[in-house]
Amino acid sequence: MIFGSRAVLEALKAGKEIERLYINAGPPSDTVKEVMDIASRSGVKISKVPMERLNRFTMKHHQGVVCFLSPIVYASLDHVIDQVWQRGEMPFVLVLDRITDVRNFGAITRSAEGAGVHCIVIPEKESAIINSDAMKTSAGALNHIPVCRVPRLKEAVTYLKESGIATIGCTEKAVTNFYVGELSGPVALIMGSEEDGISPDILRICDQLVKIPMYGKVDSLNVSVATALVLFEVVRQRHHTASSASS
Repeated sequence: MIFGSRAVLEALKAGKEIERLYINAGPPSDTVKEVMDIASRSGVKISKVPMERLNRFTMKHHQGVVCFLSPIVYASLDHVIDQVWQRGEMPFVLVLDRITDVRNFGAITRSAEGAGVHCIVIPEKESAIINSDAMKTSAGALNHIPVCRVPRLKEAVTYLKESGIATIGCTEKAVTNFYVGELSGPVALIMGSEEDGISPDILRICDQLVKIPMYGKVDSLNVSVATALVLFEVVRQRHHTASSASS
């Protein structure tokens, strides 16, 4: 956390990865106006809040400005994908559509790193804050797997499709069970929010939809558990395909 108009201004000028920026909803000073201007041009989300909210962050002299820095540096999606293809590898991407729970995000990252995912794609808005809780829950995985934060998730999914990567949506609306789906090639697995799953506009452009069959009275799994199951089904299918090719 950084607070104080001048300190936050210098962080913005230095190009620091700012996760959240909170500014007092009252009339801004000239320095705060400069903070808001640079933040807007840099695409940093600004939340105008009452002074009481800022005081809950810190009782020190914050001058009506508090921001939280991201503990990671976000990666460029096209750069990651280009590097994967250049290494002669099959891209393995995880797209998270509005996963907002920090601990779910951390647990998902841990599974993704263990499964060999090349990068995780998240939207700029409606996504979990990558903070100390996320780092802890990921068991350090966030230090090893690139996270790509994009302004429009649908455009990112379209880019992945155009890059020769099959986009696979995991949803209870699917007919095909995930272990029957074709997951052995270049894959971008898309997982939806804890509340309502994958956005309809993204569902419509997926190359394939798969589901996890449920046989009990509960009709769904926690998203971090569901993600782990499908990620390692990709691993299983790829291993099986490689073993069959070599025999």
